[in-house]
Amino acid sequence: MNPADEIVAIVDDQNRVVGSTPRRDMRQNRLPHRSTYILIFNSCGDLCVQKRTATKDVFPGYYDIAAGGVVLAGETYDASARRELAEEVGIHGVPLFHQFVFHYADDYTQVWGSVFSCVYDGELVLQKEEVESAAFMPVTDVLSHAEHALYTPDGLYVLRRYLDSTRKKV
Repeated sequence: MNPADEIVAIVDDQNRVVGSTPRRDMRQNRLPHRSTYILIFNSCGDLCVQKRTATKDVFPGYYDIAAGGVVLAGETYDASARRELAEEVGIHGVPLFHQFVFHYADDYTQVWGSVFSCVYDGELVLQKEEVESAAFMPVTDVLSHAEHALYTPDGLYVLRRYLDSTRKKV
């Protein structure tokens, strides 16, 4: 199926599902929707950074700090996270740790995101239609790289919020 034809969940300003529509309509009309974000760390604490393909429907060619994507109609955040992790980078069966839910809006998107994290040391199998490349990097290097490279703004928001929340726990 063409990703533009996927039927995605549409939500209201309280993150309640109010309908569904094809992804292309959601993007074209900047409709509020749900997405998952999975921060993939290796056992050394390095973060997996993906380079998005030039054909992505939003932020093509940008770097992204999370696997994930839109929640389909009838799908839970958890099911979406597991599906996206398997599709984008070939990770199956790892424990996912829920971090937080957030709202993010800019000129391109309105999204209610659910953030998960996992630890993975195996081989990544990239979905060629969505992920051009991926590499594990120390988080400090990711933040430095983001100062001069194009990163998805919602992804950077997620990473900064995650880092703030984990610092408070220490």
